[in-house]
Amino acid sequence: MKIEVYNQKGEVLEEIEAPQNIFAVAFNNDLVYQVHKSLLSNQRKPLAFTKDRSEVRGGGKKPWAQKGTGRARHGSIRSPIWKGGGVTFGPRQKEENLGKKVNKKMKKASVKIVLSQKLKDKEIRIIDKFEPKEIKTKEIFNILKQIFKTDITKSILVLLDNKEQTLKRVFKNIPKVETLNVSDVNILTLLNNKFVMFSKDALATLEKQLA
Repeated sequence: MKIEVYNQKGEVLEEIEAPQNIFAVAFNNDLVYQVHKSLLSNQRKPLAFTKDRSEVRGGGKKPWAQKGTGRARHGSIRSPIWKGGGVTFGPRQKEENLGKKVNKKMKKASVKIVLSQKLKDKEIRIIDKFEPKEIKTKEIFNILKQIFKTDITKSILVLLDNKEQTLKRVFKNIPKVETLNVSDVNILTLLNNKFVMFSKDALATLEKQLA
């Protein structure tokens, strides 16, 4: 499969052969789901934390005598059966592990699957190089507008090579545009955006990374 390479004016410069190891991977819904769920779980932070009866303040004094009152015997007002007492088997932030592990091979495979699907859906854009006259938001926005035309209103993920990191600041000012270092690519950011865009240099880096 071939990919069109655009210049900064939105003109097609050439067509290059899409790297088969990245853009010709069969869709595997189970793998994508597993990795996606793992990444979301690892982002969660356990907040709930309950105290057991030994941690609740107070309750050291026996509420009433063991015998002679006619009432049920109790040793502490901080027992779990009392209002304001400790909690039995409640959530414990320190003990709760919400993370789900997946290995690097699965993460790489999931990225390839999503990129392959995006290429089939014509949601990949490659630019020859980012060389704006000035590093200003207006210049970068005009480049995107020339390439994406009416699709400029949709969400775009721009993968930047190490040499292109100086552009990250100006991309931040453009609505619905997210930037990411190509070495940090993952399926969460890929799936959260409609289109993916990168330069030929970033593509070369991506190819080495996912090899």
